[in-house]
Amino acid sequence: MTEKTINIAEENSNSYKKLSIQISLNGLSFCIADTILNKVVLSDTVFFKTESTPYLVLKELKSLFEKHSVLKKKFSDVLVIHKNNLFSLVPKTLFDENELANYLKFNTKILANDNIVYDEVENQDVISVYVPFTNINNYIFENFGEFEFKHSSTAVLQTLLQQKASSKTICYVHVSDREMELAVLHQKKVLLYNQFPYRTKEDFLYYILFTFEQLQLDVESVKLKLFGKIEEGDELFEICYNYIKKVSVFLPKNNTYSFEEGSQDSIDLTMLN
Repeated sequence: MTEKTINIAEENSNSYKKLSIQISLNGLSFCIADTILNKVVLSDTVFFKTESTPYLVLKELKSLFEKHSVLKKKFSDVLVIHKNNLFSLVPKTLFDENELANYLKFNTKILANDNIVYDEVENQDVISVYVPFTNINNYIFENFGEFEFKHSSTAVLQTLLQQKASSKTICYVHVSDREMELAVLHQKKVLLYNQFPYRTKEDFLYYILFTFEQLQLDVESVKLKLFGKIEEGDELFEICYNYIKKVSVFLPKNNTYSFEEGSQDSIDLTMLN
């Protein structure tokens, strides 16, 4: 893939359904939204017991698409979100499109033939530079034509920036199996975004408290909002509650789509926003 979008087949132009796919080495998910009815009509998620490889993730995606006959459907829009740690956020004032590899080489392992791309976070002085799963992009292009892709950092930050503005600093944590995405926002400005792997609840707490310490955030006054695969009362919530005063489970607001009964809890809303 050398371009971020490629023309979609004309016969798909009369379709009004949007396909959103999220890919990571720990799992994958997709949802289909009817853009006329503003309704999510189909979704599914697969979690892997151990971290996989891009080759095996593609096999799982093909199997999931076959299960739901996704390749037989037509879509007006296709979005792929790449969730991996092969990324770096760069201030726009320091960004140079000719230096993409240099932004990544100090904090992640990249290969000479890696396809490095970037997203611009809307209304922010932030550029996300990253390596997408090229084999996934090629497969999507072969089957659907034009599509958009972005990094999960872009998707998560765009989701959070769409929420009601707060005059105070808020720490958000997007929780997945064995992965957490942590973002700190102040008055709709991004102070920090990073991803961390975790195995235990102590790992989970450590990264949050370390972030509070580095940004000099007060555990008594700064709100911690958790969303994704977490509920009040589970062990991750409880251990945070023991150390941080203002902890809550947060459901990102989505004004666009309604959901089939019982399906909203299983959908990663960053795919829709």
